[in-house]
Amino acid sequence: MAARRVEATALDLRLLGSMLRGFSPRSWLVALVASAATALAIGLPTRLIANDWFVRMTPTRPQDYAVWAATSLLAGVIAASYLGGGSTSSQYRVMSGGLASYLAVGCPICNKIVVLLLGLSGAMTYFAPLQLYIGIASVLLLAWTLILRARALQLACPVAPVPVQP
Repeated sequence: MAARRVEATALDLRLLGSMLRGFSPRSWLVALVASAATALAIGLPTRLIANDWFVRMTPTRPQDYAVWAATSLLAGVIAASYLGGGSTSSQYRVMSGGLASYLAVGCPICNKIVVLLLGLSGAMTYFAPLQLYIGIASVLLLAWTLILRARALQLACPVAPVPVQP
């Protein structure tokens, strides 16, 4: 059983490597732009990027930057994988992973829903320690989505065009 899991993981890594090697310069440009857009979309409102629009009540932690960077990179590569076509069935996993990352790196006191549900002390006592695990789950969800994209692109059967008869 464990040997089959190792084989499946090795196959997934080979498929992922094959997909990344097949990226064109245009795909890498899309990955870069999408990564930057994701970094801005998460980094500005959570104040991981210093700005005058948002205030953070708690200091940032190293884990916040790690989750933010991993999320941005994975989201960029996933976005670039759609240049080759394929279905958009993984869009909900990408959105869920991005939202979970946002919750994982944000200030627990600044999150109005958490404060409403748990209060200020509950946000700091219960939600803040969970943010690390939320971040890990979000990165794993995005990594799984990337593997599924690699499978879909590499294992899909090509369909030959059907000639049109007059």
